[in-house]
Amino acid sequence: MKKQAFLNKLYREGKIRIVDPSAQIQEAYRKKSESYLISAKILLENGRLEETVSMAYYSMYYMVLALLFKTGIKCENHSGATILLESLYGIDNTPIIAAKRERIDKQYYVDFAITAEDVRDSIEEAEVFCADLLDFMERLHQGDISRLREGVVRLLEGPGE
Repeated sequence: MKKQAFLNKLYREGKIRIVDPSAQIQEAYRKKSESYLISAKILLENGRLEETVSMAYYSMYYMVLALLFKTGIKCENHSGATILLESLYGIDNTPIIAAKRERIDKQYYVDFAITAEDVRDSIEEAEVFCADLLDFMERLHQGDISRLREGVVRLLEGPGE
């Protein structure tokens, strides 16, 4: 119920909103995701391991935003977006949660060890995650989108406390 209460709070604050589905915004986030994944690989090739972790995470996050916009949901909170991924779409969010934790550790702290192999793994996980989400989006039809929009209304306007 904690997740439900958190989503309800974000909805009341206007940080999650139901909007018109947008193919344009979806495509913009998909391209942004792709660009960040390419950047992660370039950074890895140049030994910039910490920055690579951030780019890999953001490639995943932007693909989640692409999915949300495909179904007409705007979410301005990283945790809220990952909860919606699981609660609304039924998609395993553990890969993006792990990537976010890694990004935070590498971006804000200095007492960690990082290897090129770890970073390669994070890029591979991001590639799989993004490909799976893209496949999911491509299989969504208008009926699915309508059903998901109804589901998000029930989810966000339901009991929160």
